[in-house]
Amino acid sequence: MIIMVLLLAACGVEKQAQQTADNAQTGDARNAMPAPDAPDTEEMTVKQGYAGTLLAGAASPYLAFTQQDYEKAKAEGKLILLNFYASWCPICKSEEPEAFAAFNGLLQENAVGFRVNYRDSETDDAETALAREFGIPYQHTKVIIKDGKLVLKALDSWNKERYLDEIARAMG
Repeated sequence: MIIMVLLLAACGVEKQAQQTADNAQTGDARNAMPAPDAPDTEEMTVKQGYAGTLLAGAASPYLAFTQQDYEKAKAEGKLILLNFYASWCPICKSEEPEAFAAFNGLLQENAVGFRVNYRDSETDDAETALAREFGIPYQHTKVIIKDGKLVLKALDSWNKERYLDEIARAMG
């Protein structure tokens, strides 16, 4: 009986380790389980002073949009990437792991990304106003803001490398 319990426990640990490795490899932070020495994502957002949910990134966070966090990032002069996301959009869903992987790979601390809900059941008034402000025609549009000014608006789909290239280009 004791041997059976130990075997089952070992299988659970192995499965958890495999899931963590799989998620890290794909950049999928939705189901990612943190490494034992990794800081808690809630702890990281508090440490960085952001109230929203941290989706990816450590040095440069990628957050679920909140007006408060957006205003904080603007006030601090951060490079801001807005990714307009709809929960019903297959392109948005397939691109999300790419955004996670890009922000997980960023080492600069002067960039912040936001997943902004767009025309779905989770979109709030601040997100609708932001989409109007930047003339967003449809979901999966990306906007980069530097020093409070629009520097890029892209309507196409991006992979990890494109996220990193565009952020680096905008940082100058």
